[in-house]
Amino acid sequence: MGKNDLGDFLRARRGGLKPEEIGLPDGFDGGRRVSGLRRSEVAQLAGVSTEYYTRLEQGRARQPSEQVLHALCDALRFDDIERRHLFALAGATAERLDQAEHASRLRPALRQVLDSMELASAFISDRNLTVVGGNALWALLFPDVAALPRRERSMARWTLLDPRARLVWRDWERVARDYVHGLRLAAAAQPRNQHIANLIGELMMRSPEFPAWWSEHRVQERSTGLKRLRHPVAGDLELQYEIFTSVADPGQSMVVYSAPAGSPSQERLRLLASWGREPAAPAES
Repeated sequence: MGKNDLGDFLRARRGGLKPEEIGLPDGFDGGRRVSGLRRSEVAQLAGVSTEYYTRLEQGRARQPSEQVLHALCDALRFDDIERRHLFALAGATAERLDQAEHASRLRPALRQVLDSMELASAFISDRNLTVVGGNALWALLFPDVAALPRRERSMARWTLLDPRARLVWRDWERVARDYVHGLRLAAAAQPRNQHIANLIGELMMRSPEFPAWWSEHRVQERSTGLKRLRHPVAGDLELQYEIFTSVADPGQSMVVYSAPAGSPSQERLRLLASWGREPAAPAES
């Protein structure tokens, strides 16, 4: 997390809004020298002074009230995810969301659930975005990730840093950007999590694309969607993914990749599972 992430986020979103998107009349921006909205326009829409809003962007105003935060969200047309992200950056939810960053353990019952999925690839990650366990089919689909030591076993880290990930993800840039957006949310929700801070620092130094994408301050949370992969044995795959959170294990999420019954992708998963019968599952140390 940077020293002025709240201000940077507001500035980035202000710059991405056009006057006509907030109902300003045609020709209103004649002679406009800035991209997006002016600070005075955002302040007026939010019902605060331009001086106060300027201090917020510059990091000189701390702990804005919830009323001000809601007004800024409305003024900048934030969706639910961006609204939660702004509140987290302002510290409004940090105390509730910031949890211990201890290494998670995979409960035997969850391991049993993972292993029961024969035609679905599944893994569980913790609040540090570390993969704590995956089933056999996941290890076959992502062998490079499964072979990593525990501290480096992150889907986001692998996607952004390992050149082989660009061959696996058929639309690598979209997937990589999704991970950056999700990392933004995780960093804001856990501002004192050193594991996440270290991951961001490593990506800043080693990923050519990460600094520019991070500076866009985009936030996004996906719980379902489609991933397109290319596997050296199974070939091209189109897999639906679903993300489930564990009530019994706060901070842990299960990601499941599956294919519709009878589809070519399901048949290719079946062949891959048969090809890799009895593979060693990734370590959970």
